[in-house]
Amino acid sequence: MAETEALAPLIAVVGTDGSGKSTVTADLLKALRADGRRVELCYLGLGTGDLGNRIKRWPLIGPLLEGFLSRKAGQARDKDAKIPGLPTALVLYRYSLVRRRRFLRTLALRRQGVTVLTDRYPQVEVPGFYDGPALSAARAEGRAVSRLAAKERALYAWMAEHRPTLVIRLNVDVDTALARKPDHARPLIERKVAATPLLRFNGAPIVDLDARAPYAEVLAAALAAANRALAAG
Repeated sequence: MAETEALAPLIAVVGTDGSGKSTVTADLLKALRADGRRVELCYLGLGTGDLGNRIKRWPLIGPLLEGFLSRKAGQARDKDAKIPGLPTALVLYRYSLVRRRRFLRTLALRRQGVTVLTDRYPQVEVPGFYDGPALSAARAEGRAVSRLAAKERALYAWMAEHRPTLVIRLNVDVDTALARKPDHARPLIERKVAATPLLRFNGAPIVDLDARAPYAEVLAAALAAANRALAAG
């Protein structure tokens, strides 16, 4: 069981796009390693935003294809809609398997005694987005799609059982996030900002930081919280 297995500490940095997760985790990694600790950084997102930008650059069909895929993924996030067919469900489930592979790497490192720092962390409290199960928000119609949705929920439940040693939650408002990520869709950023304080990560200790503050202050607070958690462990 996740709660009884002896694992090295894991510190997760979470927040909406534009909150500074990637910058904070990179600088936090350097600071923690400077103290001589064995620390590795693991990215637990999917990188679908970068994939979408690459598709957009394809000649002729790129923008149309990226728009089509974005609409299908958006429909799967809508609790009042249905999952748009088995092909879309298979693609979304494949993404979840990518996340599982990355999560297994974190477990392997922790079993070796390596402290792990993660950019993002899987959760089951908010389905459809924000590193939650992609097939659990919209309605799953049909036996095959329903089976995939159930398998994905079980996968995320298993990952979420592994409670982080500490969650550093970066809070930011919608306008600040969009100023930093102007290529992102405002409605999705609004949903993520609203969902951020709802995430509990299976009862893990959470430190909330105001990511609108000067960056040096945010990093110092994150490092102090990480050091406290590692010293207590």
